[in-house]
Amino acid sequence: MSYFSIEVSACKQDLHSGGFGGSIYEPLADVMWMLAQLADSDGTILIDGIHDLVAKVTVEERKLYDSIDFDQEAFKRTIGAKKLSRSSKSEILMNLWRYPSLSIHGVEGAFDGQGPKTIIPAKVTGKFSLRLVPNMDGETVEKLVLSYLDRLWEKRGSPNAYRAYQNYTGRYWLTDFKHPHYQCGARAIKRVFGVAPDYTREGCSIPITLTFEELTGKNVMLLPIGAGDDMAHSQNEKLNVKNYIMGTKMLAAYLLELGSL
Repeated sequence: MSYFSIEVSACKQDLHSGGFGGSIYEPLADVMWMLAQLADSDGTILIDGIHDLVAKVTVEERKLYDSIDFDQEAFKRTIGAKKLSRSSKSEILMNLWRYPSLSIHGVEGAFDGQGPKTIIPAKVTGKFSLRLVPNMDGETVEKLVLSYLDRLWEKRGSPNAYRAYQNYTGRYWLTDFKHPHYQCGARAIKRVFGVAPDYTREGCSIPITLTFEELTGKNVMLLPIGAGDDMAHSQNEKLNVKNYIMGTKMLAAYLLELGSL
């Protein structure tokens, strides 16, 4: 993931809109306009050159998405969405897992509490991130994003002070699911849960996996325990007790399978 900030300031302190509205170029309006130019309404990234960095989809990979057990209607109900950004199962899964995505996370300095607010913030910072996928690298992404933001700012024509920067970046992680390591994991899941697992490319940030792989020079695998509705990093995040218990059994089964290699 690469995380970015857009910082805009206009004056030395916050102002009351009743006394100063209409007299200055408001920073929040600048930032909101900038953020709105990053992706279109269905989430397609508009930053020049980003999609050129992404690895091409192979025929073999595309077949994997077709065979994955995924219920779009159940997915919508789980998250409470009226409509998904893509129509077919394969398109949704590929947008979730193998294409980059851009998300806007908030605006620091703006007033977000309940009830009417009449303050004009003197300085605000918009925050957004891009999920990186093969073959994207953080340095190239940084150059493309900052160059795009600079051009947007010039187009905006605001006299306010502007600064865009990358807060941090990490590398994508993708490994060989055909490795014997993964076959042991698949057999362990089938032994405990009674079904053969699908192979997924979840986008949760787990940078330690790449570190382990590089330090050990070995294949690294993530064995699932959580459920699709655990709502990681959101309200009411959970882990089902049943999944925890079954997960311990799965780990034992995995070690048993590993010992048979």
